[in-house]
Amino acid sequence: MAVCYRHPNRETNVSCSNCGRPICPDCMTVTPVGMRCPECARDRTQVRRISPGLRAGAAPATYVLIAINVAAFLAELAGGSGALQGGGTVVNHGGLNGPAVADGDWWRIITAGFLHAGLIHIAFNMYVLFILGTLLEPGIGTPRFLAVYFVSLLAGSFGALLLSPNEITVGASGAIFGLMSAAFIVARHRGVEQVAGQLAIFILINLFFTFGVSHISVGGHLGGLIGGALAGLLIVFSERRARRPVELEALGLFALAAICVAGSLAVA
Repeated sequence: MAVCYRHPNRETNVSCSNCGRPICPDCMTVTPVGMRCPECARDRTQVRRISPGLRAGAAPATYVLIAINVAAFLAELAGGSGALQGGGTVVNHGGLNGPAVADGDWWRIITAGFLHAGLIHIAFNMYVLFILGTLLEPGIGTPRFLAVYFVSLLAGSFGALLLSPNEITVGASGAIFGLMSAAFIVARHRGVEQVAGQLAIFILINLFFTFGVSHISVGGHLGGLIGGALAGLLIVFSERRARRPVELEALGLFALAAICVAGSLAVA
């Protein structure tokens, strides 16, 4: 194992994203383009303007996902859903339900992840999505972030159908739980122990509510958590050990998504 170039007695798996020198946690600086050593972190990095109001290193996919969820909630309200509770035409035709999926409504596996049962439900989920998205997306890149999000969403649908197939389930919680576990794994792998510790506490708190509060999809939360963890493990493995990391990640993430879809259709 490599040792830190500034602390030869410390082994590390992390290298500076700019110069490639191995660095220990005390020498790491988190930047939108990865971990930097102290010297590279002091260098001024030119910021490219992609479009008005958007800079490289931001979290565009996070904002787009939030916008899609909000638009779907507005459609729910227009379809007869109450502001403080679910229901209505949109939920009835897009919410996750085993018998409906078995009858051919396969799209519910995806659409259910963008619907919510009331204003409090979507407000909490979008707040957490904003926090996790602005943390994780700049760190792993937008394509990876989107892949983790949708793998977790599909895994959450699989878990919900596995444990409660006859109920109507909605919410982005499966995808969000997946972002939690993926962010924890990436933070641990890159040596950012303080962030990893905070994420671990956050996951435990949310698991407490998952099992302690009624009308919460245990299967959806656990499925998303597991799916995101597998996606995170695949990413960190390919970063350090794979000879062709892009191909491995793309194939592995696609396989995870396909397994979740096949599993959902099988248990519906």
